Amino acid sequence: MSLFARDRTASGRPVRHQPAELLRTVEDLHDAAAHFGAPGGNAVVMTMGALHEGHASLVRAARERVGDKGFVIVTVFVNPLQFGAGEDLDRYPRTLDADLEVAFDAGASAVFAPSVDEVYPGGEPQVRIAAGPMGELLEGASRPGHFDGMLTVVAKLLHLTAPDLAFFGQKDAQQLALIRRMARDLNFPVEIVGVPTVRETDGLALSSRNRYLSADERRTALALSGALFAARDRLAAQEALRARAAALPGTQNRAEALSRLGEARAAADAHAVAQAAEGCGAEAVRAAARTVLDDASRAEPPLVLDYLALVDPADFTEVADDHDGEAILAVAARVGATRLIDNIPLLLGATMSTMFGATQ
Repeated sequence: MSLFARDRTASGRPVRHQPAELLRTVEDLHDAAAHFGAPGGNAVVMTMGALHEGHASLVRAARERVGDKGFVIVTVFVNPLQFGAGEDLDRYPRTLDADLEVAFDAGASAVFAPSVDEVYPGGEPQVRIAAGPMGELLEGASRPGHFDGMLTVVAKLLHLTAPDLAFFGQKDAQQLALIRRMARDLNFPVEIVGVPTVRETDGLALSSRNRYLSADERRTALALSGALFAARDRLAAQEALRARAAALPGTQNRAEALSRLGEARAAADAHAVAQAAEGCGAEAVRAAARTVLDDASRAEPPLVLDYLALVDPADFTEVADDHDGEAILAVAARVGATRLIDNIPLLLGATMSTMFGATQ
C-alpha cells in the first residue's frame, strides 16, 4: 500500500517528502531503504503501535534531525518476547490504520509493520540479548524477562533498519538507558536519541495504556505525575532556601548559612530550614512523592504502588541521601487492571555544591 509522508508548512498545508509506504516484509524494507536512504540521514522510531502524540513527537524529532531528504522509518510491532505471563499482550491495542495516519502526518517516510513470523521466522529466538544487572531492577524486577525481550527486538530492528539515529521516549527511562548501554557495549553504529516525555493537559504521561482507564481510574492515576511534580517542587523550594542562605555575607559553609538564615527568619520557617540542612534533598524528594502516592492509595479506586525509586541514571541503582548530581525519580503503579509508569529527571545538590564547593 503506497501512501505519502506528510509534514506541515507554516500555513498548515501538507509537504510531501519522498513517497512513503506501508512495508510488511524485510525484503520490502531493504528495497525502500536502498531507494530512499542516504548515508548519515537514516532514522528509526520503534513503536508497538497505538500511536499517540508522544510517538508523533519522536517522528517529528527524527524528521528535524535528518531533514526533508532524510529517510525516517517507523516500526510498528507488538513484540511478544517482552510480555510476561498475565500481561496484556492479547488486549494490547492494534490500530494500524490510525497509526499510519499519525506516522505520516508527523513526517515518516515509511512504516514497517511486520508479522510475528516475519520478525521471528523460526519461532521464538533461542539466542537473545541479556539486559544484565540494570535489567533486573525496577521494571525488570516487576516484569522478569521484559528487558531481555525488549533488547532482543530492538537489536534485531536496528540491524534490519540500519539507521544512523534511533529515537526513543524518555518516559521509558530505564528502557532508554538499557538501549544506550547495549549500543555502547555491543558497538552498534547508531546514535541513540532520547526525546522528552509528552504529557496530556492534566499532567498524565501519554501512554497507549491510558485508553484502558475509566474516568474514576484516570483521576486516581494522576497521582503518578502529581507525586513527581510534588517532589520536583520540594527540591526547588529547598534549593531556593539554600540559595538565600548562600547569599548571606560572610558565610563560609552551608551549615553556617542555614543556621544564620534560620535565625533571621520567622519561627514558621524553622521546619523548612531544618529540612534544607539535611543535605542534597534526596530523602525530602522521596517523602514529598510518597505523600501524594499514599493519599492515592486511599482513593476509590485505589492506586496500588509497585515502586517509587530515586535512581542514578547511569545504572538505575538507588541514590544515597547525600547524592549530588543527576537523578531520575521513577514510579510504577496499578490503577484497576492498568499498570502505568512515569519518571522525571532531577538535579540534586547543584546549587549548594556550586556556591560553597563540592567538598563542604
